[in-house]
Amino acid sequence: MPLQLSEIYIYPIKSLGGIRLPEAQLTQRGLAYDRRWMLIDEHGFLTQREIPRMALLEVSLQANFLVIHSPSESSPLNIPLILPPDTATKLVPIWDDTTTAQLVSEEADEWFSEALDHPCSLVYMPDFSERTKVGKISGKVQPVSFADSYPALLIGQASLDDLNTRLTEPVLMNRFRPNLVFSGGEAYEEDQWHEFSIGDARCWAEKPCARCSVVTINQETIVQGKEPLATLARYRKQDNKVLFGQSILFEPGKIIREGDEIQVQTRKPNIL
Repeated sequence: MPLQLSEIYIYPIKSLGGIRLPEAQLTQRGLAYDRRWMLIDEHGFLTQREIPRMALLEVSLQANFLVIHSPSESSPLNIPLILPPDTATKLVPIWDDTTTAQLVSEEADEWFSEALDHPCSLVYMPDFSERTKVGKISGKVQPVSFADSYPALLIGQASLDDLNTRLTEPVLMNRFRPNLVFSGGEAYEEDQWHEFSIGDARCWAEKPCARCSVVTINQETIVQGKEPLATLARYRKQDNKVLFGQSILFEPGKIIREGDEIQVQTRKPNIL
């Protein structure tokens, strides 16, 4: 079975619900609109690690807005995709980096604070923010959004299928919040990819993705357990990190589509 791009996802607001798309523009910082917004409080940025209910906030793209729905709020929130250039800014932390972000609006801050029952503010990463990632293997430098690590995450459907054969209760792919899912090939074969193409877009798999407790949160119910992290740790652990999926860089300016063929040009040694 040939390798094909089967699913494309973006997560416009870090750690909120994702959006499946039939196609996506590859921009300098990642897939268009992916993780360009983030919620912060006085201690730093917020994720499902601290507030699992973030998973229940649904995000959609409509015309010139992001639309956010919450089960606890009667009215959705509309967020403009483009902010005025004179919007106030502040420095925000994102792991080991600090970068410039724009403050979206007091309305957004109030809405999210009520929806999450936690005082917070929504910020946006403008094009002039400086945050980059250097490819571990290729050495290529690419700007990155508020993503944890690299601009995009790739997982093979066969890898999830294999994991689910080891679990008492199978899990969905959304536990792992990938940008790109592919069909065909063998389980975990993405571990060995380096340079590959999706359609006519060049990509580089630079390093495996170390997984955290977010994968133990059911994205529909926000019930948290030990799986699938406990099972993955039995056979996907290296240097005290549980690995699943590949962090990638890519050539910006292309459009990728579900159904695009994937060709692998170069490989790297198997890590597990």
